[in-house]
Amino acid sequence: MFLEIIAPDHQLYSGEVDLVQVPDSKGSFQILKNHAPIISVLNQGKIRIVDQNGTTSFFDVDGGVIEVKNNKIIVLAK
Repeated sequence: MFLEIIAPDHQLYSGEVDLVQVPDSKGSFQILKNHAPIISVLNQGKIRIVDQNGTTSFFDVDGGVIEVKNNKIIVLAK
């Protein structure tokens, strides 16, 4: 899957990933390959990414929006 995390003034992340976990109003949810299309509002919290090398990264966000479609994930983060 291809992931882009974009903040108002710069790009935080861009690359191929195996897993993305994002904060939402009920806790968090994970996105894996072939996830159903979704648009959701994100709450304040951490975005967890596991890339194709197995490396885990975390990004703190104050909220935002996520769109998942055809194994492409775009996060517009605050």
